[in-house]
Amino acid sequence: MKLKNIEEVEAFRNAVRACTGDVYLKSVDGDVFNLKSALSEYIALGRLLSEQGDSLELFASNREDEAQLLGFVEDLYEEQEKNK
Repeated sequence: MKLKNIEEVEAFRNAVRACTGDVYLKSVDGDVFNLKSALSEYIALGRLLSEQGDSLELFASNREDEAQLLGFVEDLYEEQEKNK
């Protein structure tokens, strides 16, 4: 799933931590960041918050985690739209 302007970074990090499998951010350049690794997470979050944030895609290694993250991101975007 494509990501865009995640403003609630800590809530996003908590959603990733709640996943049982690995969660990745992938860039169009082929960079892959495992969000379960602390160092990789910080680098990925830096990219997500920069101008490159709209070009990153979120993937999960298992379907349950993917469904959970999809619901989280959809709720987050809805909340952001209401607050505009």
